[in-house]
Amino acid sequence: MELSKAHPVVSIGDSIREALQIIDQFAKKICYVLEGQKLVGVATDGDIRRGLLNGTMLDDEIGSVMNLNFVSLPYSTDSKIIREQFSSKIRFIPLVDELGGLVDIADPSENYRISILEPYLQGNELNYVKDCITTNWISSQGKYVNQFEAIFENHHPGMKALAVSNGSVALHLALVALGLKEGEEVIVPNITFAASANSVIHAGGVPVFCEIDSKTWCMDPEEAKKLISPKTRAIMPVHLYGQPCDLSALKNLCEQNKILMIEDCAEALGSKWQGRKVGTFGDASTFSFFGNKTISTGEGGMVLFRDQKVLNRAKILRDHGMSEDRRYWHEVVGFNYRLTNLQASVGVAQMERFDNIIEKKKSIFENYNESLRGIVGISLLPAEVEQTFHSNWLFGLVLDEMLDRELIIKELLVYGIETRPFFYPMHKMKPYKDYKTSTSLKNSKNISSRGLSLPSSVKLSPNEQNFVIRCLIKVIEKELS
Repeated sequence: MELSKAHPVVSIGDSIREALQIIDQFAKKICYVLEGQKLVGVATDGDIRRGLLNGTMLDDEIGSVMNLNFVSLPYSTDSKIIREQFSSKIRFIPLVDELGGLVDIADPSENYRISILEPYLQGNELNYVKDCITTNWISSQGKYVNQFEAIFENHHPGMKALAVSNGSVALHLALVALGLKEGEEVIVPNITFAASANSVIHAGGVPVFCEIDSKTWCMDPEEAKKLISPKTRAIMPVHLYGQPCDLSALKNLCEQNKILMIEDCAEALGSKWQGRKVGTFGDASTFSFFGNKTISTGEGGMVLFRDQKVLNRAKILRDHGMSEDRRYWHEVVGFNYRLTNLQASVGVAQMERFDNIIEKKKSIFENYNESLRGIVGISLLPAEVEQTFHSNWLFGLVLDEMLDRELIIKELLVYGIETRPFFYPMHKMKPYKDYKTSTSLKNSKNISSRGLSLPSSVKLSPNEQNFVIRCLIKVIEKELS
């Protein structure tokens, strides 16, 4: 590694002017001073500013203003110990070899960051991608697309699968294939990612925003019932963060009112309601394989249909509206929503380890619940909502209203811990503010303003998770004191 290119380093004989240029280039407000390869000092923009005020000149050597009192650690130091050293005053830690040579910089915003979610690609992903390249099957046809669809059908009995380019188009394709007409209403939860509502609008429909249940954070069936009108064509339950909706109540509601159900399972692959997998209750269901999802293909999605005829329609729509029997003969105005064989090969490899992924997710979920339950300032989703299996795509909690969530997020970042707030209520955002909603949206507003998601990656080690827990408790106790 060439440190001059990878990090803001200067030689002890370089001028202050040259050091300022390096500091400006890397935008870290600090540079590391080397004598040969040995780290002999650090200089912040503050050190330089104070030196200039005391009469030092820009052409003087950086060694005249560098700080000799800095924290460094051996490069072999365990990452757990390194993270423990971060604070509001210590933002970067030089890592050195046995001779004092600079090897790397521990940075909580980059190489020592605990990500909220990241893909876990340690199986046959590379082998299958190489196979695609070797055989020249890299586009939207090939064996891995077929295998990926077959795997999903096996995982979701009674449903027929169609691979698509991402989770958003999966929703759109499902609505169009099911025949949503201009102006027809689709009930969606008020707390969800925007793709749920966007797909309805792009398909010509009208989203209606439903209040969520305070315990599950998912669509409240009783509130959904109140929103059904003569224009209602479908309900779109979203299994938020992996928590299944009350599918029994919602299914009954659909049957009683003869309306469709499209399950948005983007965040809930592997979740179950009454022992039955989500994605098998509706007329259609959709999944996302974005880089942060339970399994990932980078971008990608899957649509499941109950009716073979609807699947056939969706397949034509997915492929530019082109006839399956007559090449380049277009039967309808369609889309290019196809998944590539390259992406599908990654998905197949991911699904080979799916059971292990879900077990790790469950372990993360249980450790958070056990460690954080009873902590003052935190409310948790019940570990096991009756009759459900939570796949724990993303672990969330609700902070007490006396706590400043944004401040907690900022303070956790000091330790290199990435967190994220819950989704904003749909009705609050400009593109959606004029659509019909539940009469009361108290739960949506409350959960959205106080919800916080913690790192939930399959790659999260026990030490890292325990570090997250300790830091969160420490930050909360500090805020409450």
